[in-house]
Amino acid sequence: MNLMKTLVIGNSGSGKSWLAQRIATRIGGNWIDLDVLNWEPGGYSIARKREDVIAMARDAASKERWVMEGIYGWIVSPILSSATALVWINIDESDCVANIRQRGIRGGATQQSFADLLQWAQTYRSRTGSSSYVAHEAVFTSFPTDKRCLRTRGDVRSFAERIE
Repeated sequence: MNLMKTLVIGNSGSGKSWLAQRIATRIGGNWIDLDVLNWEPGGYSIARKREDVIAMARDAASKERWVMEGIYGWIVSPILSSATALVWINIDESDCVANIRQRGIRGGATQQSFADLLQWAQTYRSRTGSSSYVAHEAVFTSFPTDKRCLRTRGDVRSFAERIE
């Protein structure tokens, strides 16, 4: 698998950041968290303008080595053709919720936003929009080259071990 320009997608709490950091270390590239592009500094309350986010993503995708991870299909779609690999972490929602609970509140989140995130993660297969299961499945299906769908936490660990 050519991991030099890798996209990692999946539900909140699926382990995208954990895996993306390991891939970035392996390839000597930048790790880009799409939350950092999408949200203004200071938390998850003020979103940037979509055109600004897309411009930042395209700029990051123009580099030689990178790993981008996130839930945002609307950010991933315009840069999909720049990627050499796609990893979809498609684990059960209950595992995602457990992961979020284990890592706790982060990034300036409040108790309410943390509760909202837990609910969000639980609705992956039932919600709509570009951050849903259906949208991620469409991105995965349309990706023409190297791709992997990891369905369990064990799959994610095994994948990480093979690249380290």
